[in-house]
Amino acid sequence: MPTILLRKTRGGPKTLARRLQAQADRMLAYLHLAEAELSVVLVNDRDIQVLNRDHRGKDRPTDVLAFPLGRAPTKDHPRLLGDVVISLPTAARQAKSRKRALLPEARFLLAHGLLHLIGYDHATKLQKQRMDSATRRLVRAATAPPKTRQKRIAR
Repeated sequence: MPTILLRKTRGGPKTLARRLQAQADRMLAYLHLAEAELSVVLVNDRDIQVLNRDHRGKDRPTDVLAFPLGRAPTKDHPRLLGDVVISLPTAARQAKSRKRALLPEARFLLAHGLLHLIGYDHATKLQKQRMDSATRRLVRAATAPPKTRQKRIAR
């Protein structure tokens, strides 16, 4: 399976990790990266704050971080995309403020992080528009019924 999901925090429904992992696999298939390997780590605010401080110089929790590896595939190993780290407590707070469940919020953060791994950014207005559009497409791909999803991916 291309997505490895680690849960290093409590909170959220027990099925969240399994469902998020399956949706990550659908996102990879949509991006024609079904053979690539993706790591998703669900953490608490304290852990993501340390990562944010150490890697971005921002000493505060954030919702999602992406750490690209970009290692090309070899004969013996798949392409390694990198790690998407999601703070479940931050995602839960954001979900509550947006009046939606935790899974859709975590799915959105996963899509956002995955796009960063493959080179998307949102530093300019145009980049943000493109990334927002791509994020919406990935979220739809992750939740589409199997027959619809297969048709979209095949195009």
